[in-house]
Amino acid sequence: MTDVSSKDSNESSDTSTPAHLIDKLDQAVGLLEAARDFAKAGKLPRVLDTCRRVLLHHDGLSVIEARAEALENAGVFLGSDWAAPQHLVAPLSRHALTGGVDILLIETLSDLRLLAVARGKYRHPLISAEYANQYLTQILAINLDLLFNPADEARRLHQGRLTFLPHALLEHLASHIGYEQIVDKLIGEIWRVLEQRPIQTGPAKQMITRIAACQYDPEIALTGAGADRLVSSLFGPTRASREDPGLEVYQERLATMDEMTLQTEASGFARSMHDTGLVSAYHTLLLLHLLEHQENLLADALGLSSTGRDCMLCYRQLVHALIHQAVTPQTPQSIYGLALMLERGILYQAPLAPALWRQLRLQLCPEAINRLALVSLPDVPAETRLMEGVLCMLGQPLGVGQGNNPTCQSARALSMWSCNDPDYLLQMVAWAARDDEIIMHFEGQPVSSRLAGTGVALAAPIDLDPVSMVVVPHLDRIYAEMGRLCIGRVGDPHRWINPEFHGWWTGRGFRIGVDVQTGLLLETETFLRHFYASYHPFYNGNQPLIHPQPAGIAVTDSAARFIGWHAVTILRVGLDQESVMRVYFYNPNNDSGQDWGNGVVVSTAGQGERYGEASLPFEEFASRLYIFHYDPLEHGVLAAISAEELHRVIAMIQGSWGESRLPETPMQMLPD
Repeated sequence: MTDVSSKDSNESSDTSTPAHLIDKLDQAVGLLEAARDFAKAGKLPRVLDTCRRVLLHHDGLSVIEARAEALENAGVFLGSDWAAPQHLVAPLSRHALTGGVDILLIETLSDLRLLAVARGKYRHPLISAEYANQYLTQILAINLDLLFNPADEARRLHQGRLTFLPHALLEHLASHIGYEQIVDKLIGEIWRVLEQRPIQTGPAKQMITRIAACQYDPEIALTGAGADRLVSSLFGPTRASREDPGLEVYQERLATMDEMTLQTEASGFARSMHDTGLVSAYHTLLLLHLLEHQENLLADALGLSSTGRDCMLCYRQLVHALIHQAVTPQTPQSIYGLALMLERGILYQAPLAPALWRQLRLQLCPEAINRLALVSLPDVPAETRLMEGVLCMLGQPLGVGQGNNPTCQSARALSMWSCNDPDYLLQMVAWAARDDEIIMHFEGQPVSSRLAGTGVALAAPIDLDPVSMVVVPHLDRIYAEMGRLCIGRVGDPHRWINPEFHGWWTGRGFRIGVDVQTGLLLETETFLRHFYASYHPFYNGNQPLIHPQPAGIAVTDSAARFIGWHAVTILRVGLDQESVMRVYFYNPNNDSGQDWGNGVVVSTAGQGERYGEASLPFEEFASRLYIFHYDPLEHGVLAAISAEELHRVIAMIQGSWGESRLPETPMQMLPD
C-alpha cells in the first residue's frame, strides 16, 4: 500500500505553530465573534488568513480542530452553505478540495468542525457525532485518490503553498476515524443506500468509481468485502465486459456473438442489475443490439418474470419506442426503471399506454429544457433525460428523494401518485414539461403554479431526479398557495391541504397531537388511541391499509432531540419475521435509515421491508407521529387499547421531542 504519510513537494512546515500566531488567531476569532452580523464580513478575511498561516505548520490541523466550536460560534460560516452542516452534500467536497485557496480553506474548517463533533469534542446543536462520522467517511471515500496520490499540476497552480492541504486534511481525518474502517464502512454504506433503491444513483456510482480507481492501482491494497461486486456492477458485469474494455470494443464484440453467448450476456446483466439496482453502460449497448437483432432475448436482458414478459409482449411497440428514446450509455438507469415498470403491470391500466405515447411525442417548453440541462450531460437530449426519469419514477415509486430541499410534501405527492395513480403523475409531467404550468383545485377553486406566489423552497432545486426537476417547482408553489388559502382557519392547514393536494384517497378524518397555537402536546392519549384503532390490525378488525396515507412525524436526532416536522407516507402495517408489528412507510428524505434516539432506529432492510420502504415497530413509530389521516367511517374500538401500551408510547414521546412540549395540566389517562 502506498505510504499515505508521504507529503507533496509543497508540504507543510515541520515546526509547530508559534504561540504568537495562535494568539493572533484567538484574537481574530474574538473580534469576529464580537462584531455585529452586518460587520462580520469585514472581520472574516483576517480570520481566514490567520487560519491559512496556522495550517502551514505540521500541527495546524489540530490547532484549528481544537478551535472549531469557537470558529463556528464566531460566524466563520455565517451566510454560506457551510452554515447548515446537516444539509451539506458530501460529493460536493470534491470541488472544494480541488478548487482555489478560499473554498479549500472553508471546506477544511468545516471538515475539522465535523471531526470535532465526531470525536465528542463539540456538541453541535444541529448534527450528532454519528452523523458527523458518517459524513466524514463519505468525504474520505469520495476523495480516496487525494489521500493516496500526489497533487497534479492543476491543483498546484490553483492552491499554491496549500497544495499539501487536501492530502494532509484527509490523512488527519482518516487517522482519527481509522484507516481500516474507511473502505469497509464505505462499502457497507453503499450497499445500505442501494438496498433502498433510490432513483438518483449518481452519488453511489461516484463512490464506486473512486473505489475502482484505487482498486486497480497496484500500489494500493483495498480489501473491503463486497468491493468487487460493486465495481463489477458498473464496469464489468458479464464475461465479455469483465475487463472493462470500453464501449467501442464491447460493441464490436456484440456483433460477433451467437445467440447462446448473447443469452449469457443478457442474463448476466439482468442478474447484476436486480442485485444492486445499478445499471452498467455496457448493458445499454446490449439492449439496443438485441432490439435490432435478437428481440426474443429482451426479456432476459431486463430480467423479467412472467408478469413482465406478458406486459412487454402486450405492449411491444410501446416498449420498443421507450427503449429507443430513453436508453443510451449516458442514461443506463432507464433500463432498470423500464424493467420494474413492466413488473408492476401498470401498463394494463387503460390510461397508461396512451399517456406514455403522449410523453414520447411531448414538445418540451424552454423552461423545462433549461431545468433538465442542470441534471443532464451536454450530449443527452432533454427528452431522453426526462423519459429516463419517467421510467424510473414509474418503476421505483419509493425511490423519489427530495434532495437538499424543503420539498418533502412535493416528493411525497410524486411517490404517492406513482404508487396509486400513475396516469395522474404522467398528466402532471405533461403539464409541467409542455406548458410550464400545473393547475390543481382546492375545494373547487383553481390554483395555478404560474399565478401562485413563492413556494416553500427559496431557490430552484438542482439535486433532484429529472421528473422532480421539472414538476417539483410547480407543486411547491401550489402547496404553498393552498396553505395561504387556509389562513384564518382554526387548526392545522394539513387537514384541508393533504386531501386536495395528494388525492381523494387521503382520509378525511384528521388527528394532530400538538396544539397549533402553542406547540404543546394535545390530548396525547386520545390521539394515540385513534391511531391504534385506525391502523393497528389487532384493533381495526385486521383491515389492511388500502391506500397509502400521508402522515407527519417529529424528526429527532440520535440524541432524541427535536429537529423538525417531516412528511412521510404510511404504506402498510404488518408483522415482521419475528412477529413484531411494524409500520412500513416511505420517507422522501434521501436516506431513510436514521437513528432517532433512545433506541428508535429506522430500518430499511432485514425486517420485511420492500425496496424503498423504511420501518419501525408500531410503538416506536407512534412515538414520533404527530399528524395522521384516517377514514372516519372505518375505525376500531378506542377502548380496546391497554393503558400499559399507551404508557410506553407516551414515555417515549416525553423522553424525546415532547420533552419541552408538556402541557401545564398533567396528562390524564383515559379509562380502558
